[in-house]
Amino acid sequence: MGFARTCSVALVGVEGVVVEVQADLEPGVAAFTLVGLPDKSLSESRDRVRAAVVNSGAEWPQKKLTVGLSPASVPKSGSGFDLAVAAAVLGAAERIDPRSIADLVLIGELGLDGRVRPVRGILPAVLAAADAGYHQVVVPEQTAGEASLVPGVSVLGVRTLRQLIAVLADEPVPDEEPVEEGRPDAMLAGLLVPGAGLGTGLAPAPGEGPDLADVAGQHTARRALEIAAAGGHHLLLSGPPGAGKTMLAERLPGILPPLTRQESLEVTAVHSVAGILPPGEPLVRRAPYCAPHHSATMQSLVGGGNGIPRPGAVSLAHRGVLFLDEAQEGV
Repeated sequence: MGFARTCSVALVGVEGVVVEVQADLEPGVAAFTLVGLPDKSLSESRDRVRAAVVNSGAEWPQKKLTVGLSPASVPKSGSGFDLAVAAAVLGAAERIDPRSIADLVLIGELGLDGRVRPVRGILPAVLAAADAGYHQVVVPEQTAGEASLVPGVSVLGVRTLRQLIAVLADEPVPDEEPVEEGRPDAMLAGLLVPGAGLGTGLAPAPGEGPDLADVAGQHTARRALEIAAAGGHHLLLSGPPGAGKTMLAERLPGILPPLTRQESLEVTAVHSVAGILPPGEPLVRRAPYCAPHHSATMQSLVGGGNGIPRPGAVSLAHRGVLFLDEAQEGV
């Protein structure tokens, strides 16, 4: 009989709950049972993990295998538990030392070939792990920068399960080809670029967005924007089509005070759960801008969905600007 345990994180909204992943091997007919309120995508991790382990050069244990996710009362969803489940199984099979993973938090999806793929919500997950007293996390290489934003946590970014096995078994680490896949929800991120799709947008990096200095005239409206930005007030822009209401609203984030470190982490956590953080820019430093179309549904405005709720436009505009153009048309 073999037993091993490690940890991962379940997301409830933008909050994380540390989940203990336990693997138990017993003599008997080869079977793989996953318990602990997993959803459909998590239940399918049994097939993903088995294929990833075999294609990474490790032997799959031909015994009765039970993997438990504790606390069992917390619903768990998504594919981010794959890496922790694989590590727990390998620890129970003594391919790696079970003690080497007992204090690790592992987050990541596994491809059938053993590649480690990024998942949404890395930042809030690592924040939850740090709050629970964990100091070492393993994440997909593409999200290592995002995870490193949390102070006091040592982050290991891996490309494949084979690399993780080598690190934990103190063996030479193979040089794997980088994963060429983009971040999850890349198509959604494309719709959130200002001027694209339905017009919903997030503020670009500092110095790259529309500048209020480009506006000629409009002295009264400019003064109103400056007062609203300085005091954090709501603002109503009214006027005929073509008067410049949208042009002015798009430039409001540029005059808002810079986000503090804590505010940046709050905004980044929301965008991380939504899966729209741009590659290479893990920390949102500028106030976001979100402008949903007047025909947007209630769910797209306030968020929701099955499994991990996806933030809506209101949440994506946290600490920034929510521009409701033609708001009366949606009533």
